[in-house]
Amino acid sequence: MSEKFPDVFTWIQNIPQITKWRTTSLPFCICPSTSDFPNSTLNLTAQKSPSPKVVTFSIIVQSNNHSPLYLWTTKQELSINPNSPNPFDELTIISLLFNFVETILTYTSNSSNYSTIKIPNSDSSKIGGLKDIVNTVILTLSFVVCVYEAPLYLRENCLNTLKNHLITCHTRRATISLMKLLGSNLEEQWMRTVNLAFTNWIIEQRRSQSTKITTTPLFSYAVSAYGLWKVQLYCPVEAMEVERSSNPTADSRLLFSLKFNQLEGVMQFNHKVVVRDNWIDVIVKIDNIRYDVIKLVNEKLMSRRGAGEHEKHFPSRISLQLTPTLQTDFISVSVSKSSNNPGREFEVERSIEGSFDPPNSLGLRVAGREASTMTMTPWKLEQSVLGYTANLNWILYDSSVGGREVFSTKPSRFSIMSPRSWFKDRYARAYRSFTRRGGVIFAGDEYGESVVWKIGKGALGGTMEWEIKGFIWLTYWPNKYKTFYHETRRLEFTQLLNLTIA
Repeated sequence: MSEKFPDVFTWIQNIPQITKWRTTSLPFCICPSTSDFPNSTLNLTAQKSPSPKVVTFSIIVQSNNHSPLYLWTTKQELSINPNSPNPFDELTIISLLFNFVETILTYTSNSSNYSTIKIPNSDSSKIGGLKDIVNTVILTLSFVVCVYEAPLYLRENCLNTLKNHLITCHTRRATISLMKLLGSNLEEQWMRTVNLAFTNWIIEQRRSQSTKITTTPLFSYAVSAYGLWKVQLYCPVEAMEVERSSNPTADSRLLFSLKFNQLEGVMQFNHKVVVRDNWIDVIVKIDNIRYDVIKLVNEKLMSRRGAGEHEKHFPSRISLQLTPTLQTDFISVSVSKSSNNPGREFEVERSIEGSFDPPNSLGLRVAGREASTMTMTPWKLEQSVLGYTANLNWILYDSSVGGREVFSTKPSRFSIMSPRSWFKDRYARAYRSFTRRGGVIFAGDEYGESVVWKIGKGALGGTMEWEIKGFIWLTYWPNKYKTFYHETRRLEFTQLLNLTIA
């Protein structure tokens, strides 16, 4: 990355005593000018009001040829001591930080689902990694503001610059620290707000056929604590790779419904170490696997511009690979047998009806009906081993007779037209393959199979690293909307987790 990382935190920390400012404002360059636009920069500016106790911050497009263009200004004025030689101490910066966080959360379109959980205040205990967290929040705010407010001539350059900063390793680590500070509910709000902005930008790039490729804005992290491995991920559906789709493409209303969604996933495994007489067992057991496809815009907008909130992708396959990265002391790995979802019985009806009633003749009518019962097992868990890698696969099957894997097939036109097909009204039926809001949950009581690695005693007392690599497929088949369009998308992620052998 050629751009220098903007250290906004240090600039704020070094803002001098307000009564000694030579001007009414102090700028900090977030996005420098380019060869295409040599006279325009994106700045964060601190401004003092006529009352020297009040300071506001603004994001401004500064140009040599035009007056400043204000994209955003803090609504909450920050009162500070104008005579303090260090007006922005740590507590003041923390207060400013959470003002920025609150601002970012206001850029959501789907606030009706958001919780009322409070953002921590400046009285919180000292925050570790405050510098990186502040820099990350300000860069994220600048990105979101630019998506919605920046002029077209400057937008692509600024967004690419900011995106390059936000995908660095230390910025991602700072985001993880921020998420732990905010808590899970506010984490979801944050990710939906930011990924709504990413979705809008991706759509704009594709509409303008931009030559610059946007890196997939996948955000994931892993936690290992208290006998639990947890991996959390978020990714806009529009950023996922399209594996297959039908031709012709969907109409504009359906495309709107499909684009403005986000994949959210949580994978939890219980683990324990059992020391035997001559070896060690590392046992990893499924606790909870959850995936949801969540809309990023509100129902009113979805109804006005889209095909309805229930036209969206659904999980069709989940593949997880658990691999110890250093395998020197390993002896064997064992997996449980593959298993089915508990069977659910359905009545399958086949009927034929006809009539022949010519004038002045005998009428002929034929009617027939056949009913049978079948058992549908829509999800199947398959386990396999490759070397010391344990493969866990959850695969959704078409419930028609001779059911096929959904992620790798396409629906027949007859099934799309039939209101009795299993994927029709798929979020409201009593015996559905998904939760009411369109996700899946595989819990330990139903899919409680375990993986056991046998390790030599030489590993005792050390820390081992495991890699969790995942592939998730999302598929769209029509729900209530009249269309023949269908598609499947795929996402890949990797996370590392540690385990102490003791």
